[in-house]
Amino acid sequence: MSRLLQTCLLSASLLTMGTAVAEEVTVTELQKGLDHPWGIAFLPEEQGLLITERGGQLRLWQQGKGLSAPLTGVPKVWAERQGGLLDIALAPDFAQSRRVWLSYTEADKEGRAGAVVGYGRLNTAHTGLESFRVVLRQEPKLSGGANLGSRLAFDDKGYLYISFGDNFQAATAQDLKTLTGKIVRLKADGSVPEDNPFVQQKDARPEIWTYGMRNPQGLALNPTTREMWENEHGPRGGDEINLLRKGENYGWPLATWGIDYGGDKVPGSQGGEAPNTVQPQLYWKVSPALSGMAFYQGDRFPAWKNSLFIGALKDKSLIHLTVDGEKVTEQARLLKDRGERIRDVRTGPDGYLYVLTDETDGKLLRIAPK
Repeated sequence: MSRLLQTCLLSASLLTMGTAVAEEVTVTELQKGLDHPWGIAFLPEEQGLLITERGGQLRLWQQGKGLSAPLTGVPKVWAERQGGLLDIALAPDFAQSRRVWLSYTEADKEGRAGAVVGYGRLNTAHTGLESFRVVLRQEPKLSGGANLGSRLAFDDKGYLYISFGDNFQAATAQDLKTLTGKIVRLKADGSVPEDNPFVQQKDARPEIWTYGMRNPQGLALNPTTREMWENEHGPRGGDEINLLRKGENYGWPLATWGIDYGGDKVPGSQGGEAPNTVQPQLYWKVSPALSGMAFYQGDRFPAWKNSLFIGALKDKSLIHLTVDGEKVTEQARLLKDRGERIRDVRTGPDGYLYVLTDETDGKLLRIAPK
Protein backbone atom coordinates (compact mmCIF):
# COMPACT_ATOMS: atom_id res chain seq x y z
CA MET A 1 0.00 0.00 0.00
CA SER A 2 1.41 3.37 -0.94
CA ARG A 3 2.47 5.91 1.63
CA LEU A 4 1.95 9.62 1.08
CA LEU A 5 4.01 12.29 2.75
CA GLN A 6 2.39 15.64 2.16
CA THR A 7 2.82 18.70 4.36
CA CYS A 8 0.38 21.53 4.28
CA LEU A 9 -0.53 24.53 6.37
CA LEU A 10 -4.06 24.84 7.64
CA SER A 11 -5.66 27.55 9.71
CA ALA A 12 -8.63 27.10 12.03
CA SER A 13 -10.67 29.82 13.63
CA LEU A 14 -13.43 29.70 16.21
CA LEU A 15 -15.57 32.30 17.96
CA THR A 16 -15.05 31.48 21.64
CA MET A 17 -16.53 33.63 24.39
CA GLY A 18 -16.92 36.40 21.82
CA THR A 19 -13.26 36.34 20.78
CA ALA A 20 -11.98 34.99 17.46
CA VAL A 21 -9.08 32.60 18.01
CA ALA A 22 -6.97 31.57 15.01
CA GLU A 23 -4.43 28.78 15.11
CA GLU A 24 -2.18 27.48 12.34
CA VAL A 25 -0.85 23.94 12.29
CA THR A 26 1.41 21.88 10.08
CA VAL A 27 -0.12 18.57 8.93
CA THR A 28 1.98 15.69 7.59
CA GLU A 29 0.16 12.74 6.01
CA LEU A 30 2.13 9.68 7.05
CA GLN A 31 -0.21 7.00 5.72
CA LYS A 32 -3.39 6.75 3.68
CA GLY A 33 -5.56 3.80 2.63
CA LEU A 34 -6.52 2.72 6.15
CA ASP A 35 -9.98 1.15 6.54
CA HIS A 36 -11.75 3.19 9.23
CA PRO A 37 -8.81 3.24 11.68
CA TRP A 38 -9.87 3.50 15.32
CA GLY A 39 -6.97 3.42 17.80
CA ILE A 40 -3.20 3.96 18.06
CA ALA A 41 -0.54 2.53 20.38
CA PHE A 42 3.15 3.54 20.20
CA LEU A 43 5.74 0.80 20.50
CA PRO A 44 8.87 1.64 22.55
CA GLU A 45 12.27 2.54 21.12
CA GLU A 46 10.92 3.97 17.85
CA GLN A 47 9.71 0.56 16.68
CA GLY A 48 6.62 2.13 15.15
CA LEU A 49 2.99 2.19 16.13
CA LEU A 50 0.07 -0.24 16.07
CA ILE A 51 -3.21 0.81 14.43
CA THR A 52 -6.59 -0.91 14.72
CA GLU A 53 -8.98 -0.90 11.76
CA ARG A 54 -12.66 -1.25 12.59
CA GLY A 55 -13.13 -4.12 10.13
CA GLY A 56 -10.90 -6.34 12.28
CA GLN A 57 -7.30 -5.72 11.15
CA LEU A 58 -4.40 -4.78 13.42
CA ARG A 59 -1.43 -3.27 11.57
CA LEU A 60 2.06 -2.02 12.29
CA TRP A 61 3.19 1.30 10.81
CA GLN A 62 6.91 2.19 10.76
CA GLN A 63 8.69 5.29 9.49
CA GLY A 64 10.35 4.47 6.18
CA LYS A 65 8.58 1.11 5.88
CA GLY A 66 4.93 2.11 5.86
CA LEU A 67 2.07 -0.22 6.71
CA SER A 68 2.39 -3.93 7.44
CA ALA A 69 0.09 -6.74 6.43
CA PRO A 70 -2.61 -7.50 9.05
CA LEU A 71 -1.16 -9.10 12.17
CA THR A 72 -2.18 -12.66 12.96
CA GLY A 73 -3.81 -13.83 16.20
CA VAL A 74 -6.36 -11.03 16.42
CA PRO A 75 -9.79 -12.21 17.60
CA LYS A 76 -12.67 -12.30 15.12
CA VAL A 77 -14.85 -9.21 15.53
CA TRP A 78 -18.45 -8.23 14.77
CA ALA A 79 -17.98 -5.25 12.45
CA GLU A 80 -21.37 -3.61 12.01
CA ARG A 81 -22.44 0.02 12.49
CA GLN A 82 -20.26 1.31 15.40
CA GLY A 83 -18.88 -2.14 16.19
CA GLY A 84 -15.65 -3.85 15.16
CA LEU A 85 -12.03 -3.82 16.29
CA LEU A 86 -11.85 -0.68 18.39
CA ASP A 87 -9.22 0.50 20.85
CA ILE A 88 -5.72 -0.66 21.71
CA ALA A 89 -3.38 -0.10 24.68
CA LEU A 90 0.02 -1.48 25.64
CA ALA A 91 0.46 -2.85 29.15
CA PRO A 92 2.62 -0.65 31.41
CA ASP A 93 5.17 -3.50 31.55
CA PHE A 94 5.06 -4.09 27.79
CA ALA A 95 8.87 -4.21 27.56
CA GLN A 96 8.76 -7.41 29.65
CA SER A 97 5.29 -8.87 29.04
CA ARG A 98 4.73 -7.68 25.43
CA ARG A 99 1.04 -7.60 26.37
CA VAL A 100 -1.30 -5.76 23.97
CA TRP A 101 -4.86 -5.01 25.11
CA LEU A 102 -7.69 -4.77 22.58
CA SER A 103 -11.35 -3.82 22.78
CA TYR A 104 -13.76 -5.07 20.14
CA THR A 105 -17.36 -6.20 19.66
CA GLU A 106 -19.00 -9.57 19.28
CA ALA A 107 -22.64 -10.54 18.74
CA ASP A 108 -24.88 -13.40 19.84
CA LYS A 109 -27.08 -15.58 17.61
CA GLU A 110 -29.85 -12.97 17.70
CA GLY A 111 -27.49 -10.28 16.42
CA ARG A 112 -27.28 -8.35 19.69
CA ALA A 113 -23.80 -6.97 20.29
CA GLY A 114 -21.58 -6.10 23.23
CA ALA A 115 -18.01 -5.00 23.85
CA VAL A 116 -15.20 -7.40 24.73
CA VAL A 117 -11.78 -6.64 26.23
CA GLY A 118 -8.75 -8.92 26.31
CA TYR A 119 -5.03 -9.16 25.62
CA GLY A 120 -2.44 -11.09 23.66
CA ARG A 121 1.35 -11.14 23.46
CA LEU A 122 2.99 -9.36 20.52
CA ASN A 123 5.64 -11.63 19.01
CA THR A 124 9.16 -10.28 18.60
CA ALA A 125 8.81 -10.14 14.81
CA HIS A 126 5.83 -7.78 15.21
CA THR A 127 3.76 -10.00 12.90
CA GLY A 128 1.12 -11.33 15.27
CA LEU A 129 -0.46 -11.74 18.69
CA GLU A 130 -0.05 -14.96 20.63
CA SER A 131 -2.28 -16.58 23.26
CA PHE A 132 -5.09 -14.02 23.13
CA ARG A 133 -7.19 -14.11 26.30
CA VAL A 134 -10.63 -12.54 26.85
CA VAL A 135 -10.78 -10.77 30.23
CA LEU A 136 -14.18 -9.06 30.25
CA ARG A 137 -17.40 -9.23 28.23
CA GLN A 138 -20.22 -6.71 28.32
CA GLU A 139 -23.14 -8.92 29.33
CA PRO A 140 -25.99 -9.19 28.58
CA LYS A 141 -25.57 -8.19 24.95
CA LEU A 142 -28.06 -5.39 24.27
CA SER A 143 -26.75 -3.31 21.37
CA GLY A 144 -27.90 -3.29 17.78
CA GLY A 145 -24.58 -1.66 16.96
CA ALA A 146 -24.89 1.71 18.72
CA ASN A 147 -23.42 3.27 21.88
CA LEU A 148 -20.71 0.67 22.43
CA GLY A 149 -18.03 3.03 23.80
CA SER A 150 -14.96 0.90 24.42
CA ARG A 151 -11.89 3.09 24.99
CA LEU A 152 -8.90 1.82 26.99
CA ALA A 153 -6.44 3.82 29.11
CA PHE A 154 -3.89 2.98 31.81
CA ASP A 155 -3.14 5.34 34.67
CA ASP A 156 0.34 5.78 36.15
CA LYS A 157 -0.39 3.23 38.91
CA GLY A 158 -0.97 0.49 36.36
CA TYR A 159 -4.77 0.35 36.52
CA LEU A 160 -6.69 -0.15 33.29
CA TYR A 161 -9.82 1.95 32.68
CA ILE A 162 -12.38 0.74 30.14
CA SER A 163 -15.35 2.69 28.83
CA PHE A 164 -18.59 0.83 28.08
CA GLY A 165 -21.52 2.54 26.36
CA ASP A 166 -25.16 2.11 27.33
CA ASN A 167 -25.90 0.06 24.18
CA PHE A 168 -28.75 2.48 23.41
CA GLN A 169 -30.55 1.17 26.50
CA ALA A 170 -30.41 4.33 28.62
CA ALA A 171 -31.86 3.00 31.89
CA THR A 172 -29.10 0.39 32.19
CA ALA A 173 -26.54 3.16 32.78
CA GLN A 174 -28.03 3.52 36.28
CA ASP A 175 -28.15 -0.25 36.94
CA LEU A 176 -25.06 -1.39 38.84
CA LYS A 177 -25.76 -5.04 37.95
CA THR A 178 -24.71 -4.41 34.34
CA LEU A 179 -21.59 -3.06 32.62
CA THR A 180 -23.56 -0.85 30.22
CA GLY A 181 -23.01 2.89 30.63
CA LYS A 182 -20.05 2.37 32.96
CA ILE A 183 -16.34 3.06 33.36
CA VAL A 184 -14.58 -0.08 34.57
CA ARG A 185 -11.28 -0.24 36.46
CA LEU A 186 -9.07 -3.36 36.48
CA LYS A 187 -5.57 -4.30 37.56
CA ALA A 188 -2.99 -4.71 34.81
CA ASP A 189 -3.49 -8.50 34.92
CA GLY A 190 -7.26 -8.17 34.45
CA SER A 191 -8.27 -8.83 38.06
CA VAL A 192 -10.54 -6.53 40.11
CA PRO A 193 -8.86 -4.05 42.50
CA GLU A 194 -9.91 -4.48 46.11
CA ASP A 195 -10.56 -0.73 46.50
CA ASN A 196 -13.04 -0.42 43.63
CA PRO A 197 -16.13 1.37 44.99
CA PHE A 198 -18.72 -1.42 44.63
CA VAL A 199 -16.63 -4.48 45.50
CA GLN A 200 -18.55 -5.08 48.74
CA GLN A 201 -21.97 -4.04 47.44
CA LYS A 202 -24.51 -6.76 46.78
CA ASP A 203 -26.09 -6.72 43.30
CA ALA A 204 -23.32 -4.53 41.86
CA ARG A 205 -20.54 -5.41 39.44
CA PRO A 206 -17.21 -5.10 41.28
CA GLU A 207 -15.41 -3.91 38.14
CA ILE A 208 -17.36 -0.61 38.04
CA TRP A 209 -15.49 2.64 38.80
CA THR A 210 -18.16 5.17 37.70
CA TYR A 211 -21.64 4.94 36.19
CA GLY A 212 -24.31 7.00 34.43
CA MET A 213 -22.34 7.32 31.19
CA ARG A 214 -24.01 7.29 27.76
CA ASN A 215 -21.49 6.57 24.98
CA PRO A 216 -17.91 7.19 26.20
CA GLN A 217 -15.60 7.79 23.25
CA GLY A 218 -12.45 9.17 24.88
CA LEU A 219 -10.31 8.34 27.93
CA ALA A 220 -7.09 10.13 28.87
CA LEU A 221 -4.92 10.56 31.96
CA ASN A 222 -4.31 14.18 32.95
CA PRO A 223 -0.49 14.38 33.23
CA THR A 224 -0.67 17.20 35.79
CA THR A 225 -3.27 15.90 38.26
CA ARG A 226 -2.85 12.17 37.42
CA GLU A 227 -6.64 11.79 37.23
CA MET A 228 -8.56 10.05 34.44
CA TRP A 229 -10.79 12.15 32.19
CA GLU A 230 -13.53 10.96 29.82
CA ASN A 231 -15.67 12.34 27.03
CA GLU A 232 -18.94 11.00 25.67
CA HIS A 233 -21.68 11.52 23.12
CA GLY A 234 -24.92 13.05 24.27
CA PRO A 235 -28.14 12.28 22.38
CA ARG A 236 -29.03 15.36 20.29
CA GLY A 237 -26.67 17.83 21.95
CA GLY A 238 -25.13 17.25 25.34
CA ASP A 239 -21.70 15.90 24.39
CA GLU A 240 -19.56 16.31 27.52
CA ILE A 241 -16.17 16.03 29.20
CA ASN A 242 -16.01 14.46 32.67
CA LEU A 243 -13.41 14.15 35.39
CA LEU A 244 -13.77 10.57 36.65
CA ARG A 245 -13.93 10.09 40.40
CA LYS A 246 -14.45 6.90 42.36
CA GLY A 247 -18.04 5.69 42.62
CA GLU A 248 -19.66 8.82 41.19
CA ASN A 249 -22.87 8.91 39.14
CA TYR A 250 -22.48 11.03 35.97
CA GLY A 251 -26.21 11.27 35.46
CA TRP A 252 -27.27 9.63 32.21
CA PRO A 253 -30.21 9.53 31.55
CA LEU A 254 -31.38 11.39 34.67
CA ALA A 255 -29.28 14.46 33.86
CA THR A 256 -28.38 15.52 30.33
CA TRP A 257 -27.89 18.83 28.50
CA GLY A 258 -29.12 17.19 25.30
CA ILE A 259 -32.57 16.31 23.98
CA ASP A 260 -33.97 13.16 22.40
CA TYR A 261 -33.38 12.63 18.67
CA GLY A 262 -37.01 13.47 17.90
CA GLY A 263 -36.68 16.84 19.65
CA ASP A 264 -38.47 15.93 22.87
CA LYS A 265 -37.08 15.63 26.38
CA VAL A 266 -35.00 12.50 26.96
CA PRO A 267 -37.25 9.89 28.68
CA GLY A 268 -36.46 9.85 32.39
CA SER A 269 -34.43 13.07 32.27
CA GLN A 270 -34.84 15.67 35.02
CA GLY A 271 -33.06 18.27 32.88
CA GLY A 272 -29.43 19.35 32.84
CA GLU A 273 -29.00 18.54 36.53
CA ALA A 274 -30.32 15.86 38.87
CA PRO A 275 -29.75 15.13 42.59
CA ASN A 276 -26.68 13.07 43.49
CA THR A 277 -25.19 13.30 40.00
CA VAL A 278 -21.96 14.95 38.84
CA GLN A 279 -21.91 17.81 36.36
CA PRO A 280 -19.52 17.68 33.38
CA GLN A 281 -16.44 19.88 33.20
CA LEU A 282 -17.69 21.11 29.83
CA TYR A 283 -20.64 20.31 27.57
CA TRP A 284 -21.81 21.29 24.09
CA LYS A 285 -25.40 22.19 23.25
CA VAL A 286 -24.64 21.27 19.63
CA SER A 287 -22.84 17.92 19.46
CA PRO A 288 -19.45 17.81 17.71
CA ALA A 289 -19.66 13.98 18.12
CA LEU A 290 -16.56 13.63 20.30
CA SER A 291 -14.07 10.81 19.79
CA GLY A 292 -10.54 10.02 21.01
CA MET A 293 -8.79 12.46 23.34
CA ALA A 294 -5.27 13.23 24.52
CA PHE A 295 -3.62 15.66 26.90
CA TYR A 296 -0.53 17.14 25.31
CA GLN A 297 2.42 15.68 27.22
CA GLY A 298 5.37 16.59 25.02
CA ASP A 299 8.17 19.10 25.55
CA ARG A 300 8.62 19.87 21.85
CA PHE A 301 5.90 22.54 21.69
CA PRO A 302 5.67 24.60 24.92
CA ALA A 303 2.69 26.56 23.58
CA TRP A 304 0.61 23.36 23.82
CA LYS A 305 1.29 22.78 27.51
CA ASN A 306 -1.96 22.34 29.48
CA SER A 307 -3.81 21.52 26.25
CA LEU A 308 -6.41 18.84 25.66
CA PHE A 309 -7.17 17.65 22.13
CA ILE A 310 -10.36 15.80 21.16
CA GLY A 311 -11.36 14.44 17.78
CA ALA A 312 -14.80 15.27 16.37
CA LEU A 313 -16.67 12.99 13.98
CA LYS A 314 -19.69 15.07 13.01
CA ASP A 315 -17.82 18.39 13.13
CA LYS A 316 -14.88 16.85 11.22
CA SER A 317 -12.26 18.67 13.26
CA LEU A 318 -9.68 18.39 16.02
CA ILE A 319 -10.87 20.39 19.01
CA HIS A 320 -8.14 22.24 20.94
CA LEU A 321 -8.96 23.04 24.58
CA THR A 322 -6.97 24.43 27.49
CA VAL A 323 -7.17 22.99 31.00
CA ASP A 324 -6.61 25.10 34.12
CA GLY A 325 -7.13 22.83 37.12
CA GLU A 326 -10.66 21.52 36.56
CA LYS A 327 -11.69 24.35 34.21
CA VAL A 328 -11.81 23.53 30.50
CA THR A 329 -12.03 26.17 27.75
CA GLU A 330 -12.37 25.55 24.03
CA GLN A 331 -9.75 27.40 21.98
CA ALA A 332 -10.00 26.34 18.34
CA ARG A 333 -11.16 23.68 15.90
CA LEU A 334 -8.30 22.45 13.76
CA LEU A 335 -8.29 20.48 10.49
CA LYS A 336 -11.79 21.58 9.46
CA ASP A 337 -10.52 22.43 5.98
CA ARG A 338 -9.76 18.73 5.40
CA GLY A 339 -13.40 17.66 5.80
CA GLU A 340 -12.52 14.33 7.46
CA ARG A 341 -13.96 12.62 10.53
CA ILE A 342 -11.36 12.52 13.33
CA ARG A 343 -11.47 9.24 15.27
CA ASP A 344 -8.40 9.29 17.51
CA VAL A 345 -5.62 11.59 18.70
CA ARG A 346 -2.54 10.70 20.76
CA THR A 347 0.64 12.45 21.90
CA GLY A 348 3.60 10.67 20.35
CA PRO A 349 6.86 10.00 22.18
CA ASP A 350 8.49 12.51 19.81
CA GLY A 351 6.23 15.34 21.06
CA TYR A 352 4.01 15.54 17.97
CA LEU A 353 0.28 14.86 17.88
CA TYR A 354 -0.87 11.83 15.86
CA VAL A 355 -4.38 11.71 14.44
CA LEU A 356 -6.51 9.04 12.71
CA THR A 357 -9.25 9.98 10.27
CA ASP A 358 -12.31 7.71 10.29
CA GLU A 359 -12.84 7.19 6.56
CA THR A 360 -12.80 4.33 4.05
CA ASP A 361 -9.54 5.92 2.89
CA GLY A 362 -8.46 6.69 6.46
CA LYS A 363 -5.24 8.52 7.19
CA LEU A 364 -2.55 8.71 9.84
CA LEU A 365 -1.57 12.37 10.34
CA ARG A 366 1.20 14.04 12.31
CA ILE A 367 0.30 17.49 13.68
CA ALA A 368 2.44 20.35 14.92
CA PRO A 369 1.81 24.05 15.57
CA LYS A 370 3.15 26.21 12.75
